[in-house]
Amino acid sequence: MTILITGATGQLGNAVVRYVLDRTDEPVIVSVRTPEKFTLGGVEVRQGDFEQPETLDFTGADKLLIVSGEAPDTGTRIQQHENAVAKAVEAGVGHIFYTSITDADTSTVGVAVVHKATEEAIRATGIPFTFLRNGMYHENYLGVLSGETVAVSTEDGRVASAARDDFALAAAVALTTEGHENQVYELTGSTAWSFPELAGDRFRDVSDDDLISAGVPALFVDFFKAIREGVFAEVRPDLEKLIGRPSRPIAI
Repeated sequence: MTILITGATGQLGNAVVRYVLDRTDEPVIVSVRTPEKFTLGGVEVRQGDFEQPETLDFTGADKLLIVSGEAPDTGTRIQQHENAVAKAVEAGVGHIFYTSITDADTSTVGVAVVHKATEEAIRATGIPFTFLRNGMYHENYLGVLSGETVAVSTEDGRVASAARDDFALAAAVALTTEGHENQVYELTGSTAWSFPELAGDRFRDVSDDDLISAGVPALFVDFFKAIREGVFAEVRPDLEKLIGRPSRPIAI
């Protein structure tokens, strides 16, 4: 049962590969834009770029993990993912796994548009799928939380985030065990936290406009707004079930 993982030089993808190698002796292939940046042994390395579909080679993969890519705009990112999905069909992949986002089909978060479109493209293939709908990463907020002043527009909204490493382990478990066909996993941390709770006296409640004026990227402002509105507050059981333990709490 050959497993192929894209984006394996990224932080999430690389961690998934490490966990997969720990869990199985089955063949593992990675598809990366820059092979020289991939340093793990014990796998077959293929060069592949979502923006250049002619370079993507998923032949021989029984299970394919498409790690969502990065692009400067929504349209390009959707096209990248659709290129990968088309190549999966062409290669006869048996099962597609995809790293999505919480409530991708209904979320009001701007980036969810990409994930909803990609999920729809995967469903349309008729190939068995598993959607790993990752919630917020602890790591996204550690820099803000460690500052002398924590100025955000979240008010007392809560975040059921988890460590990137726990999301990677969940993906590896799904890839190396059976019974995940056509499943959608809503992956969150085991507990939810708020910025006022963790920052204490360092917390400053500001507006979205204040953050934009200060040069905070629009993506982060959108996430802060979502936190304020409770989008990422719900604790779901799927991550715990996959990794077999509570997720690690955020620590600053």
